Amino acid sequence: MKIISVNIGARKEIQWKNSLVTTGIFKYPVKAAISLGIENVANDAVVDRIYHGGLNKAVYAYGENHYAHWQKLYPNLEFNFGMFGENLTISKLCEDQIFVGDTFEVGSAIIEVTKPREPCYKLGVRFGDAKVIKQFWNDNKCGVYFKVLQIGEVKTGDVLKLVKHQADNLTIAQVYQNIKNKLQ
Repeated sequence: MKIISVNIGARKEIQWKNSLVTTGIFKYPVKAAISLGIENVANDAVVDRIYHGGLNKAVYAYGENHYAHWQKLYPNLEFNFGMFGENLTISKLCEDQIFVGDTFEVGSAIIEVTKPREPCYKLGVRFGDAKVIKQFWNDNKCGVYFKVLQIGEVKTGDVLKLVKHQADNLTIAQVYQNIKNKLQ
């Protein structure tokens, strides 16, 4: 797996369903390296700390390989990397092959897989359509949250090198399915 894009966003207010919503989901690629901190990415807006950021959700990654699927469903949207609120857009990210606890060295950072992303209404805000939330739940293209074990910088082109594999743990896809089952 390789970083295709590093993305950050600013705090933004947007009108959504007759309410003013403050969000950090509008992330866009940057050319410079980004700094992965213990609880978040430097200079990246994290608005709702209950659901985003923190020790176990410091960095969110999404698969570049998933973008074609969503572009078919939303052909009128202008897509850019960071569209899903991810800090890292990664090539060949497969949620059914990544295990909770897998640890990677990337750039000068070391990161550990913690959990899948559970979509919230702000994904609907980003897409301009609330139906994307149900579509996201019905698919296993959820992306991966990471804990930062060693702070450091990462940039486009950096390769994720597996340093510890936890094959006895559940995959991100299995955890995501378990969460979906509990919600039904």
